[in-house]
Amino acid sequence: MVTITLAKFRRRLTPKEVRRTPKVIEDGGGKILSAYWTLGRYDAVLTIEWPDEKAAMGTLSKLIDAASSETLVAVPRQEALKLAGY
Repeated sequence: MVTITLAKFRRRLTPKEVRRTPKVIEDGGGKILSAYWTLGRYDAVLTIEWPDEKAAMGTLSKLIDAASSETLVAVPRQEALKLAGY
């Protein structure tokens, strides 16, 4: 399962928090496919591969002190077209 996570930092992150985030995700079973810091409404966008929804929820909840987030489940376009009957 792949997710897109949109994160808004709650405050200026410490260097320790910046280094900690990928490790927390990996320790929770996630694999970061891409990560960007962005301008605008959100401060960061990550695409992450997870074994399942429980791993995603459990892991991302450990990062809630540093950032609020919105996570979307991503389905590849070709697979979505088949599911929709196109």
